[in-house]
Amino acid sequence: MCDDEIHQFEGTLRVPEVPLSRRAFGLSAAAAASLAATMAHAQATVDEKDVDIKTPDGTCDAALFTPKGKGKWPAVLIWTDIMGLRPVFRDMGRRLAAQGYVVLVPNPFYRKAKATETVNLDFSKPDQRAQLMPMAATIGAPGAVEGDAPAFFAFLDKLPQVDTKKKAGTQGYCMGGPLVYRTAAILPDRIAAGITCHGGGLVNATPNSPHLLIPKMKAEIYSAVAANDDQRSPTDKDVLKKAFADAGKTARVEVYDGCNHGWCVKGSAVYNEAGAERAWKELSDLYKKKLV
Repeated sequence: MCDDEIHQFEGTLRVPEVPLSRRAFGLSAAAAASLAATMAHAQATVDEKDVDIKTPDGTCDAALFTPKGKGKWPAVLIWTDIMGLRPVFRDMGRRLAAQGYVVLVPNPFYRKAKATETVNLDFSKPDQRAQLMPMAATIGAPGAVEGDAPAFFAFLDKLPQVDTKKKAGTQGYCMGGPLVYRTAAILPDRIAAGITCHGGGLVNATPNSPHLLIPKMKAEIYSAVAANDDQRSPTDKDVLKKAFADAGKTARVEVYDGCNHGWCVKGSAVYNEAGAERAWKELSDLYKKKLV
């Protein structure tokens, strides 16, 4: 993981809480009630199980979500943030599966630990952050995603519930953002849609910068950028837009005003429900359009 990403993650710990107006509180309460109903529906209409997947580097533990009943659906791979596979990402997998997808959420740290060993680690605590950073480095290392992503889709494509005639999608949060770009580049004929939410380190000065992979992609990409990430690196969005344009790719890069790094992950100190739901609608619309 690069220093930029570390600063972005640590930056989420310094965001002050902003008091809600009565009107905003009412709207937030209504949105929360709607989301709760959505999650209850997902719980009732989705099957979930833990699976083990063979990769070039070992065995990855992961959570698999499939719609109940008979049928075949497109596949989606979710890359987590730096705190790994935990209940909030299981909720995301369940919610997306309820929309008609087979969803895999792998433990990105399987080379070092099982998800059950990291699920309670807290990035805000220095001693626990010191445990997470070396784990994050394993999935960020050159060749890691390039081995993992094909193994994950090979697993998915053997499932009777996966419609291999339809294209697949992938989405990632924080450190998962670069993993989306790498997945789309390594599997261009399989991945038709990619979404990054407050992705860390999409642009950097190294020869391995994720944005340099854009010419290898065939997917349509949507990158949702945190406002404070944009403030720290105001030219990154322009570099991304130019790289997509120069490569002749269809993509959108949008800064979410009022949403700070980590805003899409429920339970974080900077969670912004309105912004998270906006990003969810964008990914839902993109999947409906492209996973055909």
